[in-house]
Order: sequence, then C-alpha cells, then structure tokens
Amino acid sequence: MKALVYEGPRQVTVKEMPDAQIEKPTDVLVKITTTNICGSDLHMYEGRTNMEAGRILGHENMGQVVEVGAAVDRVKKGDWVVLPFNIGCGFCTNCEKGLTGYCLTCNPGFAGAAYGFADMGPYSGGQAEYLRVPYGDFNCLVLPPDAKSRQKDYVMLSDIFPTGWHATRLAGLMPGESIVIYGAGPVGLMAAHSALIQGAAKVYIVDRHPDRLKLAKSIGAITIDDSKVSPVDFLMKETRDLGVDRGCECVGYQAHDAEGDEQPDMTMNSLIGSVKATGGIGVVGVFVPEDPQAEDPLQKKGKLALDFGKLWFKGQTVRTGQCNVKHYNRELCNLIHNERANPSFIVSHELDLDKAPEAYERFDKREMGWTKVILHPGN
Repeated sequence: MKALVYEGPRQVTVKEMPDAQIEKPTDVLVKITTTNICGSDLHMYEGRTNMEAGRILGHENMGQVVEVGAAVDRVKKGDWVVLPFNIGCGFCTNCEKGLTGYCLTCNPGFAGAAYGFADMGPYSGGQAEYLRVPYGDFNCLVLPPDAKSRQKDYVMLSDIFPTGWHATRLAGLMPGESIVIYGAGPVGLMAAHSALIQGAAKVYIVDRHPDRLKLAKSIGAITIDDSKVSPVDFLMKETRDLGVDRGCECVGYQAHDAEGDEQPDMTMNSLIGSVKATGGIGVVGVFVPEDPQAEDPLQKKGKLALDFGKLWFKGQTVRTGQCNVKHYNRELCNLIHNERANPSFIVSHELDLDKAPEAYERFDKREMGWTKVILHPGN
C-alpha cells in the first residue's frame, strides 16, 4: 500500500509499505479515504520528538471498513467510520472511566496510545491507503448515512473538533461567559467554534496570521493580532481590568513571539495575565517532557518559566492534557449530522496522498492560506 513515511527531520516520503492487515481477532481494517495533517504532526516532522524513521504518520483518520476480525461484533464491513486519534482498549481502569487518552493496555509502560505518533506505541498512522484499528468495536465510531458526502466535517471528529471542545471543558466554560483562546490554528479555531456553540457571550482569539484571524472572524470570534497589540492589555481594557472568565492554550511548546523567536512559556503566562481571578484555563497545546532541540534551556527538560506566583495569587484553575476523544465524539457527531456544527470551515486544501510531502513543507512554513490540509489516499 502507499503510505507517507517519516524519514527524518523535514523529510517525509510517499512509498510502498507492507499492507495493513488484521493481526488480532479484535482488529478492524479500514480503507482510508480521508486523513488530515495535524499541527501535532509538525512536531515530529521538524524533528522535535523521538519519532523513529520508517514510521507511517497520520492520526486524524476516517474511511470505510473492508475487513473485520473474528471477534468483532458491532462494526460491519462497509461501515463508514472515524477513528479517535487515541487508541483505547475499552476495559482498563482509565478506559472504563472514559479516560481513553490514557489507556493502560495499548502502550505498556505508558498511559496512552495513538496512531503514527512519537512515544504513543508501535501503531502505524493513517496517512496511508489502509489502517489497522485495534479493538475495533470500541474505537470505531460508525457514522450516519451522510458520511461519504460530508467527510470534510466528520474527519474532524478524529481529533481537532473534540480537542477544541475539550479545551473549553477543561477551562470550565459556562453559557454567558467570556473566553480567550491563544492560537488560531486548527485546534484554536475548533475551540472558538465549540465555545460559540456552547453559548459563550464573547469569544476572543489571539494570533498573528491574517488567514487564521479571517477564519476566526468569519464565525463570530473577536480577533486580536498580537503582532500589533498586547493581548493582555487589550483584554484587560475590554473587561475593565477584571480579565476574561476562561482561557484556552491551543499553541503548545513551540509558541513564537511576533518577532519569530520561540518562547515556550509565552502563551501560558499571557493566559495567567488575561484570565480573571478564580478563572479557569484549559491547556490542550502539546507540551513534552523533554525537547533536546529546544533553544530554551528549561524547555530542553520540559520545564517552563511560569508566572506561578501570579497564578496562585489569582486563584486560577489550570487543567491540562490530551483529549479523550471518545468522551465527546458521538455527541459532536450528532451536532455535525444535524448541522449545528460545521468544522470543515477551516479546510483550505484537499490533496491526493502523493502531494503530502509538499503539503507538509508548506503547512510547516505557515504559508498564507494553508490553514488545514486533508489528504485522500483513496484517490
């Protein structure tokens, strides 16, 4: 099968790889029709993780079931399915609690497993023609009849729509409250979309890329260009020096300032300054335990120069971690099916798998207009 393979920093290649196949009776085999390039893929692409050469990338996947293992009962051949990026067993202590992003079975010695991701187990990614899905009955979300015609929307259930929603829940957003989102990349835009659906009174979003800010404005968010103004000063003025009710971190450890210098603590400290006393902060941007390639000596060890005194003094609550996709994806699927949510508004490019290396390069450079890339291996 054709697949996109990580060869080393900023080197990915589409090549023939051994076909994905059923390995255990609980497996499902999916023909991938739609798979996304995620901002998290860029951490690996840039060589900022422990990703091994020769691995197939891709954790935002959907497609059609072509084969099921002998022990699979619910999922049938021909079903259209979307796969949570985190792989869960369904029966460990964490999975039983709905914490499927921290499964204790699928990646022994580590809480959590995922497709095509560094340190998240040996599982191949879905930027390929076929994908093996472990524990298929548990991990496959069978989609409604309109799945084939609305793939651009439903594929977002694999990661970024639930992750954006999760950011608002970690922050504790309630209807009628204000919220600021740092980062107008795909996850930040999904957080803004989620906040608006949940009845936020005002949704602010901070970025400096005009194409991203334009998308945010198109859905009703109030945009802040941090290359022109201090977002903290802007928000304090907007709120009469009180701060917004809630905040979301949707950038992660590779945050850059307006001059292009990497500052891994920038967004967290801006959130502490932007959010009111006793407010909530949700962090879904990726932060890693170690980053040997970082320029900042603290970040090399996975540490931040955090304004902890201000955080403590303001009595703010911070909740973090990757999204447990299955906790949200069925309900969010219903929002899409009933046209209450349309996450595909962020899609800028739909390309064949053969175009993936160029797409990675251009998305990594944050070229104008490259806001979200969908690949179609089946074309």
